[in-house]
Amino acid sequence: MQHRSTGKTASSVWRSSVAASLSPVASIVRTHDRDRFQTVLFAPGQVREALFAIYAFNYEIARVRETVREPMLGQIRLQWWREAIDAAYGEAQPRRHEVVEPLTTAIRSRGLSRGYFDRLIDARERDLDDAPPATLTALEDYADGTSKPLIRLALETLGSATPSTETAAADIGVAYALTGLLRAMPVHALAGRCFIPLDLATEAGLEPADYAAGRATPALRRVVEIIVRAAERHLAAARAKRRDVPKAALPALLPARIASRALKRLERAGYDPFSGIGESDPLQSWRLAFAMLKGRF
Repeated sequence: MQHRSTGKTASSVWRSSVAASLSPVASIVRTHDRDRFQTVLFAPGQVREALFAIYAFNYEIARVRETVREPMLGQIRLQWWREAIDAAYGEAQPRRHEVVEPLTTAIRSRGLSRGYFDRLIDARERDLDDAPPATLTALEDYADGTSKPLIRLALETLGSATPSTETAAADIGVAYALTGLLRAMPVHALAGRCFIPLDLATEAGLEPADYAAGRATPALRRVVEIIVRAAERHLAAARAKRRDVPKAALPALLPARIASRALKRLERAGYDPFSGIGESDPLQSWRLAFAMLKGRF
């Protein structure tokens, strides 16, 4: 008797079963934030859902710019999230929403600091303005606001928020966000958005038309190299605190390893942001596992 093939491999069946077992927030992070999804897998089981809720919230506010046509609509959407956070710190029932409900549970059960949520939302208002940052310092400030509070929330969730870990988080947040902007440059260029500081673009003689067309000119490569060096300085500053960081904090700090790998790939590509350095690293989960084993970030 012959059996007809279903067209499914054992691997695809396994992946489907794993996906079906995930909570809504875990599914959101798995689909839209692969880096942080992988880092959560190294956290203790009892805090993973809280981390997924925090990262799903981050995804929701980060995508506001792409889901609205007018800045005012984006402001309204961000205000909606402010009110959801406000309710989470009150006694009211959370809004019926696949992210708000588990996020409220995480906030109340883990005693998370409200100020970090407020700063993340405030930083996303910058996305509603299409003007590039004026300077590298302005770009680093944006990176700080959109990433550092998130890492510090992860540290609080892990019960590892200490002066040393929070200092490391500040630099890792900037480095990871800067690296993320470089990895996303092809997408941003196609969408007509630019995060290249105006002063760097002017000094290098970068032509907007070359950037929009995805041409890795010498001018663009010079600008990218400057941003890479800035990210590397922040990583070096964070790693100077390595001896003071407990292993329990590592799941929150692993984005440093991801950023470091991407920056090295950019260097090997001659600082060409259109060379495919934003593509997924198939060995990334193994690299993170090795970092955890060695106690490194």
